[in-house]
Amino acid sequence: MIGKPCALCHYDLTMNVTTSLPTRVAPKDREILRSLAARVREIAESPEQGVRRRRLTAHNALRPERPIILAYPEGAWVELLPATMMQCKDEKLRGWEYQLRCKIYWWEHLRDDNALEPFFNIGWHIRQGDYGFNIAYEYGANRGSYHWVPPLEEIEAGFDKLKSAVHTVDREGTYADVALADELFGDLLPAHIHGKYWWTSGLTWEAIKLIGLETLMLAPYDQPEGLHRLMGFLRDEHLNFLAWMETEGLLSDTNEDDYVGSGGVAYTDELPQGGRQLTAPVRLRDTWGFAESQETVGVSPAMFTEFILPYQLPILEKFGLNCYGCCEPLHDRIDPILKVAHLRRVSVSPWCDQKIMAEKLGRNYVFSRKPNPTQICIMFNEENIRKDLAETLALAGKGSLEIIMKDTATVQNEPWRISRWIEIALEEVHKYSGD
Repeated sequence: MIGKPCALCHYDLTMNVTTSLPTRVAPKDREILRSLAARVREIAESPEQGVRRRRLTAHNALRPERPIILAYPEGAWVELLPATMMQCKDEKLRGWEYQLRCKIYWWEHLRDDNALEPFFNIGWHIRQGDYGFNIAYEYGANRGSYHWVPPLEEIEAGFDKLKSAVHTVDREGTYADVALADELFGDLLPAHIHGKYWWTSGLTWEAIKLIGLETLMLAPYDQPEGLHRLMGFLRDEHLNFLAWMETEGLLSDTNEDDYVGSGGVAYTDELPQGGRQLTAPVRLRDTWGFAESQETVGVSPAMFTEFILPYQLPILEKFGLNCYGCCEPLHDRIDPILKVAHLRRVSVSPWCDQKIMAEKLGRNYVFSRKPNPTQICIMFNEENIRKDLAETLALAGKGSLEIIMKDTATVQNEPWRISRWIEIALEEVHKYSGD
């Protein structure tokens, strides 16, 4: 399965959905979902949402009203909303219940700058093909690590075993989901097909699945031609996948409350077409694109520029606006990255030199700062949190700055930590902005 779990919860809502529709919805399940849907609709139509949408749109257009504060619980959702809190009996409906409860929790407890639209999103049921290898993963317990045996440690020797991927979409299953959601609560929260079907166009994670991390680190030295050949193959395959999505009419506009890049919110009026009243099928240039290469943090900037970035650039050219970067520090390779077409948002990870990034990005890009999540995952020291926020604000607060707490694997079963971090962050923003 590809794709990143929904930013609002740990369910993947877009791809490879395998749970079947319930033959008969229990009255209690219907009652639970209708109550939650009504609350989400109420939140989405509150006057404050309009203020947030306007602020986020201006922020992405590089006309910031003030720095934006966002927080994504991610792995910690299981501590904020344990599965035991779900009340629906049917498995699929429990997933929908979780999605709705996450939205409500976000509004009632987190209170960051995120916005919410009055719709229930269902993604196309898409299955992306593999490259001729059924890679088996062995997972550890309790959200732990996993490992696999890469099938192509010797790139050239096994290259001819690679096959072009064949992708399929279950339209009937997707339409059935939409019909069920509309029948259950569509009068309260209309359901529609809207989802993002891949997380990154970065390619290096796909390469690592095939050849392994250690091989990728060494390949620029001992298999340079093979690595170029592999990256070219992955580039072409990803372009084929995107073209298939566009041709099949499976793209969704990403210009509202969508999660974009490695932690932004998509609101924009700069893409060619979008919104709920589309006049034509969505094209790649109507959407945000994203790439990163966290796995090559250990290679030199020169090798990144030779072996990785050139294969990402043709992909990113297809999108209307682009984001780049995630957890990797980009300060030593930022100059070539700024050549990405339509680049708008750049990640500034905990390991970035913020001063260099502020000088390079100026007011020409969204400065997407990710504080170190250990601030709330391991410890919680308000003085240190404030110092960290103040440093970022002093360096980048005049431009389109967003400060995003993410990669929160745990909050030590103390849900208040995320809420309190948001409160502190907004206090520091208002102190900085003088309002």
